[in-house]
Amino acid sequence: MTTNLMDLTDRVAVITGGGRGIGREIARTLAIAGAKVAVAELNPVTGEEASAEIHTLGRESLAVQTDVRSSSSVDSMAKQVIERFGKIDILVSNAGVALSTPAETTSDDDWLRVIDVNLNGVFWSCRAVGKHMLERKSGAIVNIASMSGLIVNKPQPQAAYNASKAAVAHLTRSLAAEWANHGVRVNSVSPGYVGTEMTRPGFSNPELARVWLDMTPMARLGKPNEIAQAVWFLVSDASSFTTGTDLIVDGGYPAW
Repeated sequence: MTTNLMDLTDRVAVITGGGRGIGREIARTLAIAGAKVAVAELNPVTGEEASAEIHTLGRESLAVQTDVRSSSSVDSMAKQVIERFGKIDILVSNAGVALSTPAETTSDDDWLRVIDVNLNGVFWSCRAVGKHMLERKSGAIVNIASMSGLIVNKPQPQAAYNASKAAVAHLTRSLAAEWANHGVRVNSVSPGYVGTEMTRPGFSNPELARVWLDMTPMARLGKPNEIAQAVWFLVSDASSFTTGTDLIVDGGYPAW
């Protein structure tokens, strides 16, 4: 038995939205730690690219085109991964979208799009993979929430995003409480502003960049790897007594 509690050798991990940004770095990090990785990604091109990168690290990988807005698509993804690898030990529900529009002008379609991806997609993924984990009485799930579920960002208006991420954090606690006695741990990670495709357009706006950095005690953007390391801890045996927690990785943003 290994004495390295962070070792993920022979474990199978699924990462939704694993084709780019934080999701891709999580996939890479878990692969380096020893896991076989399934990249569940809407974009088949970036999904295959991420899977190919994992192969170069000497790990088995599978790319599965997945639309987390569709429960049937998520169910199919879980089935394909289990057929390929025989099990799923780890789920990271990372797929998400952002929207910055005033609440009073947010359309029904825009509101529902954010909720469908950021909240429904997390639930569909947890339900599909959770059933399998409950049968095996073993598993670790990490949902990617956001500091925006704890605070209201400014100056940009983003009620839909904030609400969706607050719901993810509480869904995480709910699932953790339901599944704790069945060998399945459920936690969340709440990133702050991280240098990815999602946040870079905002940082091209001097007003937004100034406020975001001024309100972050560490006065810098986070790196995708810094989020991935937090996820790695929560899916590993090093966190075996941790469930229902939200690990905030944001440079201290809510402290002020």
